[in-house]
Amino acid sequence: MDNCKLIILRGNSGSGKSSVARELQHRFGRGTLMIPQDEVRRNFLYARDGMGTRALPLLICLLEYGRANSAVTILEGILNAQWYKPLFQRALEIYGPENIHAYYYDLPFEETLRRHETKPNRFDFGPEDMRRWWKEKDLIEL
Repeated sequence: MDNCKLIILRGNSGSGKSSVARELQHRFGRGTLMIPQDEVRRNFLYARDGMGTRALPLLICLLEYGRANSAVTILEGILNAQWYKPLFQRALEIYGPENIHAYYYDLPFEETLRRHETKPNRFDFGPEDMRRWWKEKDLIEL
């Protein structure tokens, strides 16, 4: 497909990435591929996150599928820049920098914690995990 777009939404847990990604998918319409990193990693593969995560090859395959079959692909997740560098490199190769729109949600920790308390998965992990992730946050330039 010509002129395919990739939207990347990154940020810490509770920052609003998933909600915005769902809304964008609905606004762009049917055939818009949304790739939620946590769903792929936790639910598809039951894999841990970190350097060498088993989710990485599948996420790359999904990006490639999106490039071939969707006018717009949305990738959302915490997506630690160091751990997911091969994913971002592949995105640049297949989409080109002119077709990638990347955003990082940088909210105060207290706000992400407040938002987390309203989520159905609020008991899956707690403030200690979120604080560790928040301290590990990083940025990547595409």
